[in-house]
Amino acid sequence: MPTNALAAAIFDMDGLLIDSEPLWQEAEISCLRPLGVPLTRDICRAQAGRRLDEVLRDWQQQFGWDGPDLNEMHGRIISEVTRLILENGTALPGVHETIADLRQAGLKIAIASSSPHSLIDAVVAKLELEPLLDLTHSGTDETRGKPDPGIFLTTARRLGVSPARCLVFEDAPAGVTAAHRAGMKVIAVPSVVNPDHPSFRVAEQTLKSLLDFRLTNFLPPSGSFNLEP
Repeated sequence: MPTNALAAAIFDMDGLLIDSEPLWQEAEISCLRPLGVPLTRDICRAQAGRRLDEVLRDWQQQFGWDGPDLNEMHGRIISEVTRLILENGTALPGVHETIADLRQAGLKIAIASSSPHSLIDAVVAKLELEPLLDLTHSGTDETRGKPDPGIFLTTARRLGVSPARCLVFEDAPAGVTAAHRAGMKVIAVPSVVNPDHPSFRVAEQTLKSLLDFRLTNFLPPSGSFNLEP
């Protein structure tokens, strides 16, 4: 059995499991435009997959604003996007089928998201994913966010699986780059970025949706996985 046979699947969350990227854009714009920050959906879209605290720091340096500090704006945006997701968010096509198939094949399953724990928990509850997951991990616990590989390396360590035996599902360039830097196989499922984006070239596959994922493409010759870490 190859030492790099798959043992775990790690999923990003926003824009991959739930249709939340447009809701993030709406929350960021509605919270920052009243302060004179000229955000557009395109500006927000370019930051997909990154940690909000790092994005806000960049925007404050670029645009500046008077009034609420970074911590307060972070809290306002998280509160608003959580409200929007709970009211309007829905699972993206193929989410439950893909996770269930991987789980049935014996892989460990995790979510590794740049979102804070509170939002991850809200999405997991809304999509009723908890019985299918071994763990969730937030990029807010890392020193640096995606495209730094730390979030995926920590997730693999917590799962007890070597990085080479992890398959990551990501929708954003920052996440695909982070997974590749972690030494993991990665499937790109673009949501807000053009599928031709250069960052996706390192992916094993670029899919239109999770419905297009075929587990058989990643089975070893024996047709089954070696489930030792």
